[in-house]
Amino acid sequence: MALKLVKQNKAFGGWVKQFKHASSATKTEMTFSVFLPQEAETSKVPYVMYLSGLTCTDENVTTKGNSQKWAAKHGIAFVAPDTSPRGAGIEGEDESYDFGTGAGFYVDATTSKFSTNYNMYSYISKELPGLLESELPLDGGRKSITGHSMGGHGALIMALKNPGMFRSASAFAPIAHPSACPWGEKAFTGYLGEDKTAWAAYDATELAKSYDGPVLPILCDQGTADEFYEKKQLLPEDFAAVAKDRENLHLESRMADGYDHSYYFIATFMEDHLDFAANYLKK
Repeated sequence: MALKLVKQNKAFGGWVKQFKHASSATKTEMTFSVFLPQEAETSKVPYVMYLSGLTCTDENVTTKGNSQKWAAKHGIAFVAPDTSPRGAGIEGEDESYDFGTGAGFYVDATTSKFSTNYNMYSYISKELPGLLESELPLDGGRKSITGHSMGGHGALIMALKNPGMFRSASAFAPIAHPSACPWGEKAFTGYLGEDKTAWAAYDATELAKSYDGPVLPILCDQGTADEFYEKKQLLPEDFAAVAKDRENLHLESRMADGYDHSYYFIATFMEDHLDFAANYLKK
């Protein structure tokens, strides 16, 4: 088996398991956690992949996100990958919270310094699903994707760049227009270089303009008390303005009064997002 089991805990009739494996995409050891519902003991189950935000690992949402209860309710698995390679040893990768370690931004880097290891787009869209579906009882034909902040950006671009791969997509406070906000400008310059035309390939708002795949249902939640929303780091309105004119993007965009950017916000609305995914995974 290509996966090394690190630990496991019984939860809601199923199991939360953490695995490590050698990644060909990042040339490092990668870690992910997965909740397998009771149904996975006898058959393959659909799954939701959750992409985390800046500074997070696989364990943040696993311990704080309130996901296992609602995944168990629907008999679906919940997969939480890490946010970047770890221990690549690249000069400067540990100098700031919003670039480098813990901040892979779900792109395939093209700058010489980062292109060997920082290939989180390929890891999430190709390598990890292939590994999950070959080594665990997961149904590759029934999967959805969600994420928070940087991971919300990741979830949206994965679904938009791979039409038909995911039954649905959702996001909690996504960085929805990274080319136009400080977080995205810093990350894209470091990973993709100065040419801003290359950034569009990893920008949900730009990708939505030309999306021509099958109908993609999308749910986005944004807290009104989110400090990063107030600082114009997220820009969900930009994405919504484009999506409303695309017949094959069915976006439900909601503002959550008083909620911030934390896992209190995520835990509150996790049930809604897993209900949303399950609606399409069970068809």
